[in-house]
Amino acid sequence: MLKTITLILLQCFLLVSGNVCFKFAVARIGKFQWTWAFLGDLATNWWLLASGICLVGATVLWGYLLKHFDFSIVYPLTAFTYVFGILAAIFIFHEAVPFTRWIGVGLIILGTILIAK
Repeated sequence: MLKTITLILLQCFLLVSGNVCFKFAVARIGKFQWTWAFLGDLATNWWLLASGICLVGATVLWGYLLKHFDFSIVYPLTAFTYVFGILAAIFIFHEAVPFTRWIGVGLIILGTILIAK
């Protein structure tokens, strides 16, 4: 079970990392338009590349998890992406997280513990 949880946490981390990078990428993209200059900006957006690498890694790992472990275990445990997302919001984007969201995070953690038992 430890291997399963470790791999799921890694997959969740890659997924959130990809989305954090994607948020940085879209912040650097100007107005959307079908021009060569716009496509050139996309091609040189390193945050977009980092996002793609993280998301592809998360998808490959997700395929491995689905192949080797029970769906009824691995799918609910991906709720940890919400926990990592809240942490990214605080530490990377410096967002204020209200107490009600912390209650939600606590419930998610409690639910994942119950599923893993």
